[in-house]
Amino acid sequence: MTLTLVQRIVGLLALLAVATAHAQDAPYPSRPIRLVAPFAPGGPVDAGARLLAPKLQEALGAQVYVENVPGGSGNIGTAQVAKAAGDGHTMLVISSGFVVNPSMFKLTHDWEKDLAPVALIAIAPQVILVHPSVPAHDMPELIALIKASPGKYSYGSAGLGTPGYLAGEMLRQRFGIDLQHVPFQGGGPAVVSTVGGHTPMVITTISSAAGAIAQGAIRPLAVTSPQRSTTLPDVPTLAEQGIPDQESDVILGALVPATTPADIIARLNRAIGTIIADQEFAQRLAVIGFEAVGGTPAEFGARIRTEIAKWAKVVRDAGIVPQ
Repeated sequence: MTLTLVQRIVGLLALLAVATAHAQDAPYPSRPIRLVAPFAPGGPVDAGARLLAPKLQEALGAQVYVENVPGGSGNIGTAQVAKAAGDGHTMLVISSGFVVNPSMFKLTHDWEKDLAPVALIAIAPQVILVHPSVPAHDMPELIALIKASPGKYSYGSAGLGTPGYLAGEMLRQRFGIDLQHVPFQGGGPAVVSTVGGHTPMVITTISSAAGAIAQGAIRPLAVTSPQRSTTLPDVPTLAEQGIPDQESDVILGALVPATTPADIIARLNRAIGTIIADQEFAQRLAVIGFEAVGGTPAEFGARIRTEIAKWAKVVRDAGIVPQ
């Protein structure tokens, strides 16, 4: 190898090192940030993402836009983000389907290897409701009623594998009751069915049932969160009624590709923490049924692992085979 050729190679390596250093030193963010909502427009994940995007844009000083990637119960959009470049310019907003899907489907991604938690943004308690004709005014009365009439009672939910369905399945397993599930294409239709008296019971998010509750067309018996909801402060939790360990909040959180540098994750976490601490933002979350939470990436990761294990047991005991 001639000296000239060696010199050229050394020169090229030096240029590459300089270019790499400049790339590493480039300010973040350096271009628009894509916020993936893995569901169709109009749902709670889409609504939460669209509330977050403009606030995140203000905090980071770069355009943040929401892109809906629906399909596969959220798995298609999630897989896209899992395979995206880890440079902080692609984020994922998830709901409870994220912690249920590993037990329901054969996934093309592994969340712990392919994704990194950023922050738990908010939670939305679910509520257990009955038609006014149902002679039960609390959960012990409802359980006794179902036990006394096997096969008579059913509950509606937003569909198979949704938080409402799994909350009912967990209750059915806990008490060994004969409670039939009726899936609908969304929480709204499930509520309409119960209001019309076709399905005596429904388990859904508070936002899906708020109008019917306000009109007295449907009776709330319990919320599924550890604490009472600020939206329905008079409705007791399941634990308060002697039914502990049955929590099934709907979660709203943010993740990024696993290769995203720790300092970028930390910056995103700080930005989201500042956003959700703002009272105006918290009030807007409340309108769509969510309560602001926050916390560190590690805390969110621990929550995800706990939720995945909990729902895996429920799915397994229900005999649901991953698709």
